[in-house]
Amino acid sequence: MKKLVYKMLFLTLVVLMPASAMAGVSVHFNIPLPPPLIFPAPPELVVIPETDVYAVPNLQEEIFFYGGWWWRPWDGRWYRSRYHDRGWTYYPHTPYFHKSIPPQWRNDYRDRHWKGYRWEPRPIPQRDLQRNWNGWKKDRRWEKQDWGVQGLHKRHAQPYRDDRRKPKPRPDQRPRPEKGGSHYVPGVGSVPGHAHPR
Repeated sequence: MKKLVYKMLFLTLVVLMPASAMAGVSVHFNIPLPPPLIFPAPPELVVIPETDVYAVPNLQEEIFFYGGWWWRPWDGRWYRSRYHDRGWTYYPHTPYFHKSIPPQWRNDYRDRHWKGYRWEPRPIPQRDLQRNWNGWKKDRRWEKQDWGVQGLHKRHAQPYRDDRRKPKPRPDQRPRPEKGGSHYVPGVGSVPGHAHPR
């Protein structure tokens, strides 16, 4: 009998409990944070060719720098921080920059080759990167330097063509006046018997 009374009392409280009191109930999911990374000194990074993504090449863990944030995957999730060695927070998506990084980039770094070209990556101190990454991106610094890959732009290089405007001929390429009184008139061509206005 007591059990029945307690059940009735519980049901009455649930039905009569104000909605505002129930709104305060929330569910929290604890997402584990990655273990800390121990650096004996601030890391040096390299810029991954054809991107604005920096990576720490001499760690077993994947750690990237992009857009002012440090990024790392761990246990199937992504984390980011403003610092390379602490403050990691869960990031609910794969960062979009990660699509531009070839999975074999570490092998390319180790072999010093990128897509068949000699790659001479320049180590970038962490403090220089933190201070300058935004200016480097705006100035397209690494693109201008071919990311340290010899001949990278040559494979993409094509002569400039603008079909809307034809280049003016150089003086030595202009047509010569024909014999018989014809003269060259710029923009008109040769007109027999027509003298060039001076």
